[in-house]
Amino acid sequence: MLDFAPAATQPAVLPEAVTTPHPTRAEAEAAVRTLIRWAGDDPAREGLLATPARVVRAYEEWFAGYRQDPASLLSRTFGEVGGYDELVVLRDIPLQSTCEHHLAAIRGVVHIAYLPNQRVVGISKLARLVEAFGRRLQIQERLTAEIADTLAKVLQPCGVAVIVEASHECLSSRGVRLHGISMQTRRLLGEFAHEPRRGEILAMLAG
Repeated sequence: MLDFAPAATQPAVLPEAVTTPHPTRAEAEAAVRTLIRWAGDDPAREGLLATPARVVRAYEEWFAGYRQDPASLLSRTFGEVGGYDELVVLRDIPLQSTCEHHLAAIRGVVHIAYLPNQRVVGISKLARLVEAFGRRLQIQERLTAEIADTLAKVLQPCGVAVIVEASHECLSSRGVRLHGISMQTRRLLGEFAHEPRRGEILAMLAG
């Protein structure tokens, strides 16, 4: 069993939001119209009339992770594994997220591996875990830690490894405007944090 004490993660709802009423859809659409005017265009012209409503609907999809409890996605596990005690690896899970610093897109893949401790979880739940944390305002480092820490806390496996490889539009579409660059982050817990398992899992996930 993984002896794991997860680091505190940022709550989905900021503390001040507890006492502040949630903005209405009309308020959100008005905010989009303000941004359109600030950008230099007229939100009342024909091509932009429906844009605020479309943006708000898109936000509901892009940030659906705030309405999910990631840990609950892993609550159903299976113990009938026929004595299987080797790695479970799921590679190339699509990642769609949003940079919290510039509201720019983060796109990439996530590789997850864990060493079961008698119980396993459905592989679709690993993909849903990535989506639940990805569809929030994020930085890649925290996203990587949240996925790994939640998996370790709920499943209590012997080891967890998470590697995230992603490109950031805040780097390619503004500022230095560099294209073709990807960022890699990783978190290794339990047996995967130490040799020889560390080298083994890094080689497997990098392959």
